[in-house]
Amino acid sequence: MSDGEDHETADADHAATAGDADRGDETVVRRDRFAGGPARSFLSSLSDDERIFAADLAVDRAHVVMLAEQEIIDRETAGEVLAALADVEDAGHGALPDGEDVHEAIESAVIERVGPDGGKMHTARSRNDEVAACIRYRLRADILDLVETVVGAREQLIEVARAERETVMPGYTHLQPAQPTTVAHWVLSYEQALQRDTARLLDAYERVNQNPLGSAAFAGTPFDVDRERTAELLGFAGVAENSMDASATRDFLAETTSAVATLATTLSGLAEDVVVMASKGHVDLDDDYASTSSIMPQKKNPDTLELVRGRTGDAVGGLNGLLTNLKGQPRAYNRDLQRAGRHAWDAIDSITESVAVAAGAVATADWPAETLEAAATDGFATATGVADLLAMAGVPFRTAHEVVAEAAAGLGPEEDAPDYETLSAVAEDVLGKPLSAYVDREALEAALDPTESVAMRDSRGGPAPDAVAEQVATAEDVLVADSGALDDRRQAVSQAADRRRTEVDRYV
Repeated sequence: MSDGEDHETADADHAATAGDADRGDETVVRRDRFAGGPARSFLSSLSDDERIFAADLAVDRAHVVMLAEQEIIDRETAGEVLAALADVEDAGHGALPDGEDVHEAIESAVIERVGPDGGKMHTARSRNDEVAACIRYRLRADILDLVETVVGAREQLIEVARAERETVMPGYTHLQPAQPTTVAHWVLSYEQALQRDTARLLDAYERVNQNPLGSAAFAGTPFDVDRERTAELLGFAGVAENSMDASATRDFLAETTSAVATLATTLSGLAEDVVVMASKGHVDLDDDYASTSSIMPQKKNPDTLELVRGRTGDAVGGLNGLLTNLKGQPRAYNRDLQRAGRHAWDAIDSITESVAVAAGAVATADWPAETLEAAATDGFATATGVADLLAMAGVPFRTAHEVVAEAAAGLGPEEDAPDYETLSAVAEDVLGKPLSAYVDREALEAALDPTESVAMRDSRGGPAPDAVAEQVATAEDVLVADSGALDDRRQAVSQAADRRRTEVDRYV
């Protein structure tokens, strides 16, 4: 992915575009000095730059409009350059002339159409601030696309929670049977994690959405540029103040990729859960999200979820690669940065697909209620409920824990839970009183039932149906707020594009 550079050709560009057309040949000569050699293809990022082709055109247009408004270039030249940019856009990235990057290639294409005055589009900027603006412009669009996908995934998970509010399932810690819960409670645990992932991405967006244009190579420019105006025309929320930081920093890439890696980790946990559930027959994936074996026809494999789990490495590796790239780079610009952006793009592309697949797999799955309820009693998973009953009757919880643990230790291999008589005998041994002094048979048998055990846990955030209903309502409110925040940001970008088109039309 391209990034700018600061060397002699940039200085020559400035000299040639400041209004002295007679110096154009000198610029060509100086460029030719660096135009050959075996390293040309190694230096070039043109093929990778297709991703920011549209972003560069937007940045060019905003910059040229600002130059004309500030009377740094004349209106006629601005109109010719803007008309040439329209031709370049229509021809597409594939029609660009050879160049080190898309920025140089677009400028060369404009000069081919306009003549030497086309080089005036580069007045008062460097490729350093230009590419920083292009990366931010494109990255914010990618962030919004990812947020939209995550918001859609959350909506799907909330729908599952509504439908499966009373579907009891086993809950695990350390992969061992722990306590009964519900499908809705499990699903909402991931929806809530995705809420935080959404918030992190929206927070990162705010720091991405700052305008670096006008910083030039790193030390600003003597031209009377209006950085707020280019920010307005590009839809940036503000200006990145310090010119050295604005041109050189890529911490916004690191923050975004970190948020993506955290999102990927959320998805990996969900995928792992579903893979394990499928292996136990606790979920039946829709055929669209599964595959079979090439040799074993009875198999139905959760391959899509395994790939979601595997793609986490793309994001985590991307973050590691990006931070390694940035580590130790001195201010202000270094060519290493040409390799920085690709780590963020690859992570975003990979994980955006993962979000859609993971949510789709859960939303279309079948949850076999009878199988899940039967499994919810495995390993005496209702033991905590029995201990809680004793504690609510006045027995210190640690003592209640001891009673239930001792009763559980005597279970046979085919027994899921001790009966009332066994618990009573242990209680009399430990407490000196029969179990009936604390809990009657009916209450105990209710606590041993997984559905009743779940219903007992109606504290805020718990798995009881009423508690889950409250969580669903809260999740819906947050979803509406996040959808609104997404719409606001999209609208701001769209309005800026409309303003830019209107201003361009004044010249063309």
